[in-house]
Amino acid sequence: MAIGRLDLLAKLYQPGIYDAVTKVAQGQRSKAPVVVDLDPTSFCDLACPECISGKLLNKGRFTRERLGSLAEELVSMGVKAVILIGGGEPLAHSGTQALIHTLGRAGIAIGVVTNGTMIDRNLPGLAEYASWVRVSVDAATTDTYRRFRPNRKGVSVFDHVIDNMRRFAAVKKGTLGYSFLVMVRQDDGESVVSNHHEVLAAAELAKGIGCDYFEVKVMFDEGHHIVGLAEDVLASITDQLKQARSLEGPNFEIVHSSTLESVRDHAGPIQPKAYHRCRVAELRTLVTSSGVYICPYHRGNSAAMLGDAVTDSLIDIWSQSERGIIDPSRDCTFHCARHTSNLEVHQIAMGKGRPLLENDVDPFI
Repeated sequence: MAIGRLDLLAKLYQPGIYDAVTKVAQGQRSKAPVVVDLDPTSFCDLACPECISGKLLNKGRFTRERLGSLAEELVSMGVKAVILIGGGEPLAHSGTQALIHTLGRAGIAIGVVTNGTMIDRNLPGLAEYASWVRVSVDAATTDTYRRFRPNRKGVSVFDHVIDNMRRFAAVKKGTLGYSFLVMVRQDDGESVVSNHHEVLAAAELAKGIGCDYFEVKVMFDEGHHIVGLAEDVLASITDQLKQARSLEGPNFEIVHSSTLESVRDHAGPIQPKAYHRCRVAELRTLVTSSGVYICPYHRGNSAAMLGDAVTDSLIDIWSQSERGIIDPSRDCTFHCARHTSNLEVHQIAMGKGRPLLENDVDPFI
């Protein structure tokens, strides 16, 4: 059975994951997370004005040696999947390529969220071992890219990123995604600048360079609450995506983003939660050089910190930490991608879950 790329509920019912899910549903602690989000570094070569992690950038990184030993710990713990993300740019770390090889050879699925500027430096490992690579492009032209994703000198590296994606597409074993974050900015106090008019052109470019999917998302504020869009902007995006549907085929997909759907539904910035413990926090975690956190939504939040992976073993941190330190009803009022997963885990606890899938197909729950 095929599972949709973003069908997080169906993924819970994979045979290799379901035992851990049911134990967590019953209130037990997990022996290890199924998925680990890992920030190898907080440093980034771009200077994006809208970066949600701007205040956390350029604060530190794991040493090559610690990153290597951390990879071995992830393998010994039995983690199913690792997502290299940030924070900073994960491919900027000199030890990332060795990390990819260690995890890949051990059979751990690898996902990568990157700005794409350093794919060429890590091409062999990514091509061989990455289950998926998603590149945050957010533009279809070099001028728009310069406005929203400039490097530290204010220069656009759009052509380099697109060339890197094209080269990766030609040799990859996994999938390649083109991510487009809709941004609207008021410059000089009066004029409004946006990239939304390039959605269709970006989708066309994505297919042309060999991407497997194209995804449109909307912005979050610093508290991770969804930022709404003006009706004319939303109408323009909707129309462009409708046209982009004609690009779909066996090898290319337009992915529905939950954040865009929330804006379309006028859901507002607040997502109420009636439960007091995040069960998904037993199945996923975030590891950075500044700390191990409950999840990426709480990156940098000392109240959600489980331990320090720079000085301590992740194995020890996981066995000793209390994952109930965050109360979702109080601390997670933002739109959480795993909210529906938490609700589904509750259904499993009540004996109202779905039938088990026949095979494991995607560990990125």
